[in-house]
Amino acid sequence: MPTALRLRTASPVIARATSSTPLDRTIRRRLGWIWGLLFVNVLTYTPAPVLLPIPSAAGKVLTQGALVLALALTLMLNRRLVVRPNGFLLLFSVLCGLSVVMSVHGYFGVGSIVRAGRMVVFILILWLLTPWWGRRDLLFASVHRRALMIVLGSVLIGMVVAPGKAFAQAGGGRLGGDLWAITPTQVAHYAAVFTGLTVVMWFSGLLSPRSAMVTASAGVGVLLLTHTRTALIGLMVGILVAGLSLFFSRKRVRKAFIVTLLVALLVALSFAPFVSRWFTRGESAHELGNLTGRTAVWTALVHQPRSEVNTLFGYGMSNDSFNGLPIDSSWLSVYLDQGLVGDAIVAVALLLLLLIALLAPRGPARAMALFLVVYCLIASYTETGLGGPSPYLLDLTLTMSLLMPSVVVSSRTLGRAEIRSSPTMSE
Repeated sequence: MPTALRLRTASPVIARATSSTPLDRTIRRRLGWIWGLLFVNVLTYTPAPVLLPIPSAAGKVLTQGALVLALALTLMLNRRLVVRPNGFLLLFSVLCGLSVVMSVHGYFGVGSIVRAGRMVVFILILWLLTPWWGRRDLLFASVHRRALMIVLGSVLIGMVVAPGKAFAQAGGGRLGGDLWAITPTQVAHYAAVFTGLTVVMWFSGLLSPRSAMVTASAGVGVLLLTHTRTALIGLMVGILVAGLSLFFSRKRVRKAFIVTLLVALLVALSFAPFVSRWFTRGESAHELGNLTGRTAVWTALVHQPRSEVNTLFGYGMSNDSFNGLPIDSSWLSVYLDQGLVGDAIVAVALLLLLLIALLAPRGPARAMALFLVVYCLIASYTETGLGGPSPYLLDLTLTMSLLMPSVVVSSRTLGRAEIRSSPTMSE
């Protein structure tokens, strides 16, 4: 095999970077474009009626073409296929291999093989980006937040231009995207992660109070308009855990906790009926108990007869539905696709991220990582996405990139201009 095509690890040639070396702007820009294209790829296209009608074929070409373009840019940036070993991607590579093996059996048709192939390319791109993980300028966090801001901006534009269409989703009364068809639960996910990252960045002194207040308020407003309870709970618990990691080192965090506690008590006492109506969404006690019909699908999926092989390894990559109904649980979706072994792999990956975050040095990167992993853990109960390319996998990848040590890779190793870490951010 030619040397240029040989996959190799970068650990033997990686040296610790100094904190004062500037980063090449071209490389920063390309990394931003690659991450943005990955984000476009996980913006699942659905041919639903939207404000700007997009043909089904064009929508699929746009999202899947983004993955191909991201791969091309990544190969241009990392010509020698250098990677940095890490347990997180190793676990998801095993999950990817399992998905491919089970998908070729054809349980879900050709679509399953296509989805498995997409996962292979997605994981490959993540591997090839690992030389730039652990950057002290928190580039990937900034780019991820910017991508979320753009998506939420499109949702707000659609709400202003055509509020009837924007709220005519999920039975009506819940905000969704109508420039690009985005379900209310997906909008809630984007709003919660954006708000959480904004608040944690402000905790860490990386954003000005005015900027953080305006953008976080917009994110919370969008989240409340989606009426998505799991995302709100995940946001609150994630910020609590991230804030506690900075509690003794940041005076503004201690002040924010006191103010938030007082505001929460005031809202609970003064607006209790409104808060109750928001959480119930007009549902009966029975509907609340079965999680708006989710438990019926979960019960049917669990009790479906299957062989021991399918119980252990699943049926291959599905479209996250069962008998035509959404599964709405990452753990059961992974159980369907990759079986009990898949669930075990995902659980170990999440626990690994949580353990690394808890043991990491105190600072902005650790706080953001704790927020992301805690949020994804909570949201996984009623949302799918942990078993394949999705916004959740990007969130977890961002978590791992924040926790990796900062390094510098020589130009000889990458076949590119020298890559160095950026100046140290506020710790």
